[in-house]
Amino acid sequence: MAESSQTSTEQSSSSETGQQQVRIELDDTNVEALYANLCRVSSTPEEVILDLAVNPNPMATGSQKLKVTQRVILNHYTAKRLAALLTATVQRHEQAFGRLEVDVRKRLVSAETT
Repeated sequence: MAESSQTSTEQSSSSETGQQQVRIELDDTNVEALYANLCRVSSTPEEVILDLAVNPNPMATGSQKLKVTQRVILNHYTAKRLAALLTATVQRHEQAFGRLEVDVRKRLVSAETT
């Protein structure tokens, strides 16, 4: 059974009256986790759309038909905040563990070189 947790975040916003802190508590008790190794991003003037899928064979050649398992729709403001948070998270990971190679073919070590 998944462990339940509550996450608190604080957002600061400035207004004419000064700084204001907002505390948001997230309850992830009934969250459904998913795995995706493929993401397609598209947008409209109002929204950013993330389609997530699992590619069981990323080394396959030719045409593959994959099923989108989840779709996340964000406004552009939230998408920009998400992009900044993901960038910071990946940078911290790379500082701790080294550079991430996004090209699967470059990550493979051939049997001949081992």
